[in-house]
Amino acid sequence: MIRQRIKFCFLALLMAGSLFAQEKTTWKLWYDKPASRWVEALPLGNGRLGAMVFGDPQHEEFQLNEETVWGGSPYNNTNPKAKEALSQIRQLIFEGKNSEAQELCGPAICSPRANGMPYQTVGSLHLDFENIGEVTDYYRELDIEHATSTTRFSSGGVNYTRESFTSFPDQLLVIRLTASKKGSLSFTTKYSTPYKEHITYSISPRKELQLDGKANDHEGIEGKVRFTALTRVELNGGKMEAVSDSILRVSKANSVTLYVSIGTNFVNYKDISGNSQKAAQTYLKNAGKNYEKAKALHTASYKQWFNRVSLDLGSNEQIQKPTDVRIKEFKTAFDPQLAALYFQFGRYLLICSSQPGGQAANLQGIWNYQLRAPWDGKYTTDINVEMNYWPAETTNLAEMHEPFLQLVKEVAEQGRQSAAMYGCRGWTLHHNTDIWRSTGAVDGPKYGVWPTCNAWFCQHLWDRYLFSGDQKYLAEVYPLMRSACEFYLDFLVREPKNNWLVVAPSYSPENSPNVNGTRSFVIVAGTTMDNQMVSDLFRNTLEAAAVMNESKAFTDSLQVVAEHLAPMQVGRWGQLQEWMEDWDNPKDHHRHVSHLWGLYPGRQINLYSSPILHEAAKTSLIGRGDPSTGWSMGWKVCLWARLLDGNHAYKLITDQLNPVIEEKGQNGGTYPNLFDAHPPFQIDGNFGCTAGIAEMFVQSHAGEIHLLPALPDVWKEGTLKGIRCRGGFSIEEMKWDSNKIKHIRISSSLGGVMRVRSAVPLSLNGQKLSPIQANTPCSNPLLKMQEIRKPLIAPEAPMNSTVQPASYVYDIETKAGESYSLNGL
Repeated sequence: MIRQRIKFCFLALLMAGSLFAQEKTTWKLWYDKPASRWVEALPLGNGRLGAMVFGDPQHEEFQLNEETVWGGSPYNNTNPKAKEALSQIRQLIFEGKNSEAQELCGPAICSPRANGMPYQTVGSLHLDFENIGEVTDYYRELDIEHATSTTRFSSGGVNYTRESFTSFPDQLLVIRLTASKKGSLSFTTKYSTPYKEHITYSISPRKELQLDGKANDHEGIEGKVRFTALTRVELNGGKMEAVSDSILRVSKANSVTLYVSIGTNFVNYKDISGNSQKAAQTYLKNAGKNYEKAKALHTASYKQWFNRVSLDLGSNEQIQKPTDVRIKEFKTAFDPQLAALYFQFGRYLLICSSQPGGQAANLQGIWNYQLRAPWDGKYTTDINVEMNYWPAETTNLAEMHEPFLQLVKEVAEQGRQSAAMYGCRGWTLHHNTDIWRSTGAVDGPKYGVWPTCNAWFCQHLWDRYLFSGDQKYLAEVYPLMRSACEFYLDFLVREPKNNWLVVAPSYSPENSPNVNGTRSFVIVAGTTMDNQMVSDLFRNTLEAAAVMNESKAFTDSLQVVAEHLAPMQVGRWGQLQEWMEDWDNPKDHHRHVSHLWGLYPGRQINLYSSPILHEAAKTSLIGRGDPSTGWSMGWKVCLWARLLDGNHAYKLITDQLNPVIEEKGQNGGTYPNLFDAHPPFQIDGNFGCTAGIAEMFVQSHAGEIHLLPALPDVWKEGTLKGIRCRGGFSIEEMKWDSNKIKHIRISSSLGGVMRVRSAVPLSLNGQKLSPIQANTPCSNPLLKMQEIRKPLIAPEAPMNSTVQPASYVYDIETKAGESYSLNGL
């Protein structure tokens, strides 16, 4: 979306540099020129509504989204032929005829109809101003501490200010225009949209701009989502008139407030019987409040979430520069505050794109200007939508996790059809879903035959319980975990070579093995990722079953099957094998590192309990390399943090903050507005890096709360507040200096043993603590390490080992509701 730049007086901009510095705060993205591309515009959102603000003085644009505007209508896309063909496909795989098996998977398993529906835009609201010529003192910002956007500039001796926010309590986009001289605001306003049909522009009897439309048909599925956008314009001084059936003109106003409301007929994934116009009018009833009070209510609502976590890594002169300049210079100029800003920007995006009661954040969150977002903007479930929610529990945004958990519940309903197509009980889905919760295998046999997503979804269900210990919540989600296990009890098959129970057919997303010098197939049996996820599901469900008083017959069957799942394997060059066969190519730099799922986000690999696998995972990750797509680098930040290598994790942050402007290609990085660049924009990279930064400071997946496990050398001092840990513990405050813990205060919401690992000895209330003996089991079930099978090691594998750094492990008895202050010695 290229827009013509206006001419600036650059001398005046340079003179205003000190003004920019004075007006910055720590948590602002700011720029000295308007956006000329969509990836330079600034995102606002309240979970349901999204807006991208361009900040053009003469031709302002607010690109608009509403979370339920998707193509198509209720449907599913399973293939009834799968059950009949399953045994033949498996036989071909076990005979080494993988290409033939893959060819059969197309007609037998993949969707015979649609491959998924697209997330779509609404359009844009335009404000075209009169009497604005040459511009000086230009400044625009996104304040992520208050969730507001501001543009300021001067022209013709008048100072202009534009503020906007997407109100959380009022569910409106609110735009406020002011000028230093009365009667200076004159403009026309109208909608535009890329839809070519089923669109109506009008002006309502109340002189409100109105845009009515219908989302597109797609791949044979009729588009039935209808939307209505309304804009009310309230003036202080001046006058307003309709100059056509779709354009309003404001003349010589002193100040103007615009309220944008969007409604749809979407009720839920099975019901589109609502009334879009009535919904939009209902939201618009919240307009007309005192502007400052409305903004204060919005900010207070937002800050209840944002203010839970703070991170101070220090700052330097780089903070005085525009954000796009800081991104360009990050590799060469140390800028600790930009790393902290990027961390908090990920939290901002999650708050703004995923609100309780609404839809889960999709591949682009809620921000998309196209009728077909990249990859349709769907919920890609072989990593991307899960990555969106990696920071939810750790960075204290548990409520923002709820839309995804609701999605899991809904695909579990639809997913019974996917399980049934294989002749199995329970539920499952494949590598994509959408707002209609489709669960079939899509995009052909090279990508679509991956029936194990239910296991990954269930990992989120269980991990949330480990953070909260909420047994009422566990009772709600346990049936989903149990039902997912039933699918595998029916679907797993014994492979003939080792007699292991494996998933077949499947593949290792989205990679293909190099076999005899060629990469001719992807369909296999027993990929490492599948083995890890199914083991994780079974182990977690066994733990949950004990809390839920499950029948012994069911738990015994899970235990027996778990002991016959394929173990992880170390291959010939010391790598963690990606496939059941030792096919890994050390020169493979594929963006996906699916076989490292057990390292992150899983809990199966760590230095202290599985050092051989830890080293093998490290070898694999080194082989994959660092530069990749943006989201892949975000994942690698998490992985290197789990490998306890803070310097390498920081190097990946540096790679991810590589400036990108194009919206295509494989060279990932960050756009000027801090959006993650695959490219194109994919929001999961933002969330992945935020989660990875949190992992650098605190980890709680391996049976303990590990303090500063992966602190890079460059972050010598800092303060962190608000991070949550498994076991019901929270880091109220942690301070470090010279890369060592100085003070930490941890609260306990549930009580029980708090096991802490630190690189320095610690004292509690002035008394030096006594470390526990090595290999002592932790008695807190919410901190319990996950059991795994003993790995197999290729005879020729080089046996390297990582030296365990010196550390101290303590068990501290806690009481619910109390805090514990520890000091480094």
